[in-house]
Amino acid sequence: MDALASLARDSALLVAAVRAAPADAEVPACPGWTARDLAFHVASVQAFWASVVGREPGAGLPGADVVPLERPTDDAALVGLVHDATAHLVAALAGRDPREPCWSWHPDGHTVGWVARRQQHEALVHRVDAEQAAGGRVTPLDPDVAADGVDEVLDVLLGGHPAWTAFAPAGGTVAVVVDAHGEAPHRWDVELGRVRGTGPESGREYDVPAGRLVPPDGEPDAVVAGAAADLDLWLWGRGGSGGLRVTGDAGAVDVLRAAAVDAMQ
Repeated sequence: MDALASLARDSALLVAAVRAAPADAEVPACPGWTARDLAFHVASVQAFWASVVGREPGAGLPGADVVPLERPTDDAALVGLVHDATAHLVAALAGRDPREPCWSWHPDGHTVGWVARRQQHEALVHRVDAEQAAGGRVTPLDPDVAADGVDEVLDVLLGGHPAWTAFAPAGGTVAVVVDAHGEAPHRWDVELGRVRGTGPESGREYDVPAGRLVPPDGEPDAVVAGAAADLDLWLWGRGGSGGLRVTGDAGAVDVLRAAAVDAMQ
């Protein structure tokens, strides 16, 4: 399933779940948020990126020219807002060269293809949020999309350290392995450590748990293995470890998951 088809599918599933959820239904992974809050968040994010990818290359950092959405008080209008934002984002991305330059907050993300991939996984994770808030069955994740989601978490979100930071290894290596029956095997070796640095604009000092992908080299300190969907949701803090198999240093696996969840905030 390509990124735009996945984005459209999961956004539609999110809308259906929000419609089914009680008005005060809380999102388990987002304390303090209701399903309605989640819907407005998704609409706002998709509308923002639709505006960004529609800008001329080199237009610079989005600012006052990107008009924020206003939140409607009516539930029907709110889900309509998500539907329209998704349609605008898909239209903005459709037919574009993935290598085309585009603004991004990520040091390695300045292409249209990066935005499409990031929004594909944003829609997937938040439709799971909506389905969990609605209290119903979580629609199965496409295994290939989920495996790419694991890669994005480990390589882009956890491993995308700004140039003004330094990575200090500490805590060993964890192998994350997709080995479910019928799924293409994948393996990522993550070296655990900390990222330290001073934000050039804020002056804020950072010293946070982190990780980076490394080539497989000998035996890792721990292995966490299972189906791609279980690994993806586990890394995102949307699923437990019940369907996974952990061998070796379980503490290192816990550190990896905590660092991944923190990197997404």
